[in-house]
Amino acid sequence: MAKTKRIVTALVCACMLTSFVGCTHTHTSKHETAGEYLDDATVTTRVKAAIFDELALKTFQINVTTYQGVVQLSGFVDSAENARKAGEVARGVKGVKEVKNDLITK
Repeated sequence: MAKTKRIVTALVCACMLTSFVGCTHTHTSKHETAGEYLDDATVTTRVKAAIFDELALKTFQINVTTYQGVVQLSGFVDSAENARKAGEVARGVKGVKEVKNDLITK
């Protein structure tokens, strides 16, 4: 009887695990392929380098993330002009499809 109970419990657990794992692939738009991830990493690196090369922006901590070619800028700058300039610099980088400029002026 105890052996049967363990087998049933193991089967139920296996079924539940299979259903959870199976559900993870239903939202493929949220996942990147390895190639897309590498492309996004390259774009992020290029945008960071371009911002760092801009003298007016060099001293600020501007965070850059990229997902499917869409670059998001976040962090703090000292003026609206510097926030605008960071967005322009990012837009000028090869591989950038769109820029979401979430920089905050302090």
